[in-house]
Amino acid sequence: MALIAGPTASGKSGLAVALAKHYAASGQQSVVINMDSAQVYADLSVLSARPTADEMEGIPHRLYGYIDGAQTCSAARWAEDAKAEIAEAHAAGAVPILVGGTGLYMRTLLDGISPIPDIDPDVRAEIRALHVSDAYSALQSEDPDRAALLSPNDTSRISRALEVIRSTGNNILFWQSVKEGGIADDITLKPLILLPPRAWLYARCDRRFDMMFDNGAAAEVCTLLERTLPDDCPIMRAIGVPDIAAYLDGDMTRAEAIESAQTATRRYAKRQYTWFRNQSPPEWPRWENEINNKNSEDIITLFQ
Repeated sequence: MALIAGPTASGKSGLAVALAKHYAASGQQSVVINMDSAQVYADLSVLSARPTADEMEGIPHRLYGYIDGAQTCSAARWAEDAKAEIAEAHAAGAVPILVGGTGLYMRTLLDGISPIPDIDPDVRAEIRALHVSDAYSALQSEDPDRAALLSPNDTSRISRALEVIRSTGNNILFWQSVKEGGIADDITLKPLILLPPRAWLYARCDRRFDMMFDNGAAAEVCTLLERTLPDDCPIMRAIGVPDIAAYLDGDMTRAEAIESAQTATRRYAKRQYTWFRNQSPPEWPRWENEINNKNSEDIITLFQ
C-alpha cells in the first residue's frame, strides 16, 4: 500500500494520479483512497479542493464526497471505511494509494484507536453542569497527571478527562496508551511525506483560493447555508465557509473574505507541515522540494 501525506496544496492529489498511472504502465492497477477530512463531505467539492473527474484521469477514487454534510465523520468511522476500501482493492489485485493531509485519520488507520467505553449519560450530565473551575479542581484530585497538562480554562478537555475517569475507572492517559484496530502490522507500506518549501506552499495556497472563489466556492457556500445546518457541524467550520458566509451576508467584502480565508489556509498548512514533519516516523522518506510535472517521476522512484 502506498501513502502520500502532507499539508494542503502540496500536490498530493496530482502525485497520487501520477503514481497510479506509473503502476498502470507496468500492468498494476491501483485505487486512490481519500485521507482528507474535508474531502469526505458531499457538500464541499470546490472548497475542499476535491479532485475533479478530469483530474482523476480515469483512476478509481474512493471516499471522496461520500458523506452528507449534516453528519460528522469521525476518524474511527473513516478508518473503518478505509479498511473496507483497502481490503477490496487488495482482493482485486490493485494497489491502494492513500492520499491526504489529515494526520489523525492516518494515525487511527495505522495505529488504531483507544477503546474508551461509552460514557455514562448521568456522569456526563453531572460533569457538564459543573463550572470549569470546579471541574478542574475535581480533575486535579482525581487525575492530577492529566490536569497538569491542561489549561484551567480548557472546558471541553477538562470535562472529557473527568467523565472518562469517573465513568470507566481509568484515566484518559491510560486509554490513550491502549490502541486497537490498527493495520500497520498487517500491510507493507510505502509512505512519502511531502514537505515542500514553505514559501512555495503558501503561495500555492493563496493562488488556489483565488481560483476556488472564481470557480464556484461562493455558490457552494450559498447552497450549504440554505440547508441551515447547526453551526457546530464540522462542515460549517471548514476553511473558507465562515469567510464566504460573511461575504454573502454583507459582513465582508469579496477581498476581505478571500484574504481571511487565505490566512486561515496558510495557518492550517503550517500546522499540518509541523505535524507531519514531527509526528511521522523518522524513517519515512520526505520530499522537501517543489512538486511539478517535471519532477514527478523522480518523486515516484521513492515508492520503489
